[in-house]
Amino acid sequence: MPDFSLYFQLGIQHICNWQGYDHILFVTVLCGIYQLQDWRKVLILVTAFTIGHSITLALSVFNIIHINTSLIEFLIPVTIVITAINNIGKRSIAQKTINLTYFLALFFGLIHGLGFSNYLKSLLGKSTNIVAQLFAFNVGLECGQVLIVISVLLLSFLLIKTFKIKPADWSFFLSSAIFGIALMLCIDRFQQIIFR
Repeated sequence: MPDFSLYFQLGIQHICNWQGYDHILFVTVLCGIYQLQDWRKVLILVTAFTIGHSITLALSVFNIIHINTSLIEFLIPVTIVITAINNIGKRSIAQKTINLTYFLALFFGLIHGLGFSNYLKSLLGKSTNIVAQLFAFNVGLECGQVLIVISVLLLSFLLIKTFKIKPADWSFFLSSAIFGIALMLCIDRFQQIIFR
C-alpha cells in the first residue's frame, strides 16, 4: 500500500508539474472549447486520452516498444499545436467534430504515454514487480488530469459568466495562446533533434 500511495502521488505530481507544462497545455487545450455544462463530453474526451497513454505507458515500461526520446519530446508539442488548430477552426461543437476530437485524444494519448514512460522508467530503475507501481502512477496521472480539467472548466465558467466573454471568443483566445507556446516548443525541440 505505501508503494501505491507513493506512485499515485508521483503520477499527480508529474502531470501537474509546471516544469513539464507541455502535458498541462495539452489537457488545457483539449478541453478548451468546452464549458462546464459539457462535463460529460470532457469526461469521455479525457478517458480517451487516458486509454491512449495507458497503452503506450505500459508497452514502454514493459520494454515491448522503444521509441527515440527526442522524437517523442518533439511530437508532444506537435499534438498540442494540432489540437489548438482543431479548436480554432471550430465555430460550434458538432457531433462529427466531437467524434474526431475523441479519436485525436486517443491517438495523441499514445504519444503522451511514451513521454510519461521515460519518467516512470527512471523511477522504477531495475525493479521487476512493476504492475502495481504502473497502475498507481496511471491512476495518479488520471487524477491530475481531472484536476486540470476542473480548473479549466471553472475558469471558463467564471470568465464567461462574470465578464460576459463569448464562449467562442474565450476558446479562440485560449487555443491561440496555447498554439503560440506549443509552436515555440516544437521549434526548440526540432532544433535539439537536428543539432544533437
